[in-house]
Amino acid sequence: MPDDFAPLDATAQATLVARGEVSPRELVDAAIARIDALDPQLNAVITERFDAARAEATAGGHEGPFRGVPFLLKDLACPMAGEPSFDGMRAAKDAHVIASEDSNLVRRYRNAGLVVLGRTNTPELGLTATTEPVSFGPSHNPWDLAHTPGGSSGGSAAAVAAGLVPVAHASDGGGSIRIPASCCGLVGLKTSRGRVSIGPALGELNRWLSVQFAVTRSVRDAAALLDVAAGEETGDPMVAPPPTRPFADEVGAPVPVLRVGLLTNRPGTDEPAHADCVAAAESAARLLEALGHKVEPSAPDFADPARFRTFAAIWGVNAAFALDRWGATLGRELGADDVEPYTWLLAERGRTVSGVDLMNALGDMQRVCRAVSSWWNDFDVLVTPTLLEPPPELGVLANEQDPMQGYARAGLFASFTPFANQTGQPAISLPLHWNAAGLPIGVQLVAKYAREDLLLRVAAQLEAAAPWSGRRPAVHA
Repeated sequence: MPDDFAPLDATAQATLVARGEVSPRELVDAAIARIDALDPQLNAVITERFDAARAEATAGGHEGPFRGVPFLLKDLACPMAGEPSFDGMRAAKDAHVIASEDSNLVRRYRNAGLVVLGRTNTPELGLTATTEPVSFGPSHNPWDLAHTPGGSSGGSAAAVAAGLVPVAHASDGGGSIRIPASCCGLVGLKTSRGRVSIGPALGELNRWLSVQFAVTRSVRDAAALLDVAAGEETGDPMVAPPPTRPFADEVGAPVPVLRVGLLTNRPGTDEPAHADCVAAAESAARLLEALGHKVEPSAPDFADPARFRTFAAIWGVNAAFALDRWGATLGRELGADDVEPYTWLLAERGRTVSGVDLMNALGDMQRVCRAVSSWWNDFDVLVTPTLLEPPPELGVLANEQDPMQGYARAGLFASFTPFANQTGQPAISLPLHWNAAGLPIGVQLVAKYAREDLLLRVAAQLEAAAPWSGRRPAVHA
């Protein structure tokens, strides 16, 4: 079901509207038709607001840089007033919870002209690296429907990769932007802590690990969308230093000679990643060398066991906290039958962590982060595989017989991503490699805190040298 808009990124679609060559309504109608035709195979879009989107597009929409461009919101921690808000939970879905206000990010996206068509699938509370919730069923990878699109932004990534929309909202608390970007052949920028506000309903002080942004097809879309999303909002407790110029200006800008470190072993171990993932990272390293950069095997010291211990403590407390908040919203205490087994087990572990234990974990995390971040005093960029292995088949990372075994397997799968959530650094996954089975294999680049400008500049350089825009998955509009 090809159409003229499906292959275009958001910047190209917005340009057509700005030139008067197409109307916002035409873009929105085409995207709705693609969702109707292809989403039954993908299960990426779980709720829709097609009539409202058509009405907004017919009225012309906001006169922003992405005027008329169709968009999807991940169903996690990014409320839109009057729309469903389930966080992947069956109990919230059954109660049909409706959000009462927009998040700051939703307001910014809509003011930029993006037209929201609906919400995308996510694992329950976004707690794992695959999108297979009981509440809505699994999302499928458009490159091979038997495989996971990753998580927790798997619905958004599947929708963008298949061409349903050019960009979609995503969030990342342990890799949840970069993991599905790698699985689905997309650009996944995890922003610096404090770059994008998550208020007003949510607070950065109790969401130390998580950021919100998007998955995109092109680096230029990531840069232009970051100019929309980034910036201080009233009451934000952490604000990243503002850029010296628009992020969009970094695309195509000259890149100085960079000192680049390469890591292909699982962080803190001598265990190499899967051969396909090693090949992807090493190929990217050779490309960077050909572009004039200095690459050497080097990485931060990830051996401190406190890195794992603190992440596990905070992750469990976050699960318990989320269940308590949802219980307050639903007006009753949630029990084991209300949530998936691994959610309940994580929350139960989190409830064993005392306030003093949590403060100790945060202190240990800060100590480890200072040690890890010091590596960037001598290097500009760290290159790693985004994931430890190619996208596995559905069911591997969501083991119904042994949920904690599946959860542990998902943690190994995502070995390379969580440290940037702990340190607060920006990281980006780029679709620079495909394996013999035709599955995308992402390469991760990590920069010093607040250096999204550098990441976008070098990412655009790599995109120009090894373009991926012509690649299409098996399921594509």
